[in-house]
Amino acid sequence: MGVDASRALALNPSLRGASLRSIHSVVSFLQSKGVHQKDLARIFGMCPKLLTADVESDLCPVFAFLSRDLRVPDHGFRRAINKCPRLLVSSVRDQLRPALFYLQRLGFDDLHALAYQDPILLVSSVENTLIPKLKYLESVGFSRDEAVGMVRRCPALFTFSIENNFKPKLEYFRGEMGERLEELREFPQYFAFSLEKRIKPRHVEAVESGVRLALPVMLKSTDEEFGELIRQGLGGAG
Repeated sequence: MGVDASRALALNPSLRGASLRSIHSVVSFLQSKGVHQKDLARIFGMCPKLLTADVESDLCPVFAFLSRDLRVPDHGFRRAINKCPRLLVSSVRDQLRPALFYLQRLGFDDLHALAYQDPILLVSSVENTLIPKLKYLESVGFSRDEAVGMVRRCPALFTFSIENNFKPKLEYFRGEMGERLEELREFPQYFAFSLEKRIKPRHVEAVESGVRLALPVMLKSTDEEFGELIRQGLGGAG
């Protein structure tokens, strides 16, 4: 199937005692749900635990959750699973449904987006991942409503590291850029850009050129567009 056997065995030692029949039953079940043969190497490579899953107790509940809770039609199963294979190895009772309830309380009411764009939020721990990210945003000066609005506008905020993403980017934003939190409230996507490859170099070039650009314009523009904005700004200044 194209799966790295040594890695799969290392991550799922139980695989050593699994029968070919049990593995085949998992493969057949996934294919019956619309997953293609060409998808399996990536899915099993990311989640080797799946190879020893029990179809009835482990997999059927996940597809029931996708169908009933997320309202994913049968023809949409493959798209959701390929977006986040970890759905298949997550407990509906202990993980998926609690995460969905928490996100819905925050106002994430677009089930289509949760299923096909941000299913990684559903396999994220409410206590260890989602709540701490929200509390961090509150701790730096945003109100609860503002923090919730930010993660709803940019769900990827829930996936970023506080230590490796939020803190260094916020420090640069406040220190070197001297900007106000209000700009981040309106443009939380700032945290999705690379500090070293996008934020710093573009900010430095804009400052050295004497050009003032709104945060979204500075970061979202292509290299060509950014260069043109700098040239236009210089021309205007001259």
